[in-house]
Amino acid sequence: MTQPHHPPAIIIMGPTASGKTALSAKLAQSLACEVISVDSGQVYKEMDIGTAKPDADFLKHTPHHLIDIIEPHESYSAAKFRDDAITHMREITERDKIPLLVGGTMMYFKSLIEGLNDLPEADPTARMLIDTLAEEKGWDGVHAKLMEVDPETAARLNPNDAQRIQRAMEIYYLTGKPMAEWLKKPKYVYFPYTPIRIAIVPSDRSVLHERIATRFDDMLKGGLVEEVARLREEYVLESTMPSMRCVGYRQTWQHLNGNFGLDQLREQGIAATRQLAKRQLTWLRSMSDEGNVAEFDCLAPDTDALVLDYIRHELEAHYAMEEAG
Repeated sequence: MTQPHHPPAIIIMGPTASGKTALSAKLAQSLACEVISVDSGQVYKEMDIGTAKPDADFLKHTPHHLIDIIEPHESYSAAKFRDDAITHMREITERDKIPLLVGGTMMYFKSLIEGLNDLPEADPTARMLIDTLAEEKGWDGVHAKLMEVDPETAARLNPNDAQRIQRAMEIYYLTGKPMAEWLKKPKYVYFPYTPIRIAIVPSDRSVLHERIATRFDDMLKGGLVEEVARLREEYVLESTMPSMRCVGYRQTWQHLNGNFGLDQLREQGIAATRQLAKRQLTWLRSMSDEGNVAEFDCLAPDTDALVLDYIRHELEAHYAMEEAG
């Protein structure tokens, strides 16, 4: 029995401010591929500055799938991303092109390639109950409750991680079972592609930190505060919504509420972005330890050329194997 045809898919992963967007443009110009964004912030319409979304001119020359697909008051999950990405990948391969997935949302990459546990869908009623509990006792109190019903999950969550605490409590309320038990069940994996996985990481993290600071300063100069203020006027938003929990938006929301001034907004925004980069690099390190991920220094002057050469070599090897049967 012959093996099913698994076309190639190029996976470009990296921390924030590592140059993924510019690299995607170079690859799209040089290879027969289409870009799929793997970014949990860029899915939102009108959230442009704080997500470092490519501008209209860039997107005209290098179109991206899965950008500007939902409103800021809506939610988007790893499971929904997986469904949408697989659909686009299939359509791209049907056009005889290669899917090029680029971004920094590591959970999306993991769910796409490794599959997801069969967890219950979000339930508005359960979330309302949890939000009410949070209003009464704070998220520390909800975390304490989670520690009673799901100590394994609670132990790995920060007491201020409202999004993940809410999800863990929601699963317990809906099923009567802790999330930790659900996560131990086998995953359903459907990924009919041969991934060429690449991580672009900094050889000097201090340089990445400088890039992050410069980019956040540019966001402030470009109108980040005004963007969040406008979003709050045009949409019915709450600080606990996923869109407003994005790095930069959370801190700007607090600034607009009068919690602190512009200088502290800058300080906290840069610190939060550096923490995000640290988490992303930890994910990438664990993926690299598992093998099949090629690493390149995002600070090297010839990164783009090296990555392109590597991809071409991998594609040649893939098609040669295909022809050999």
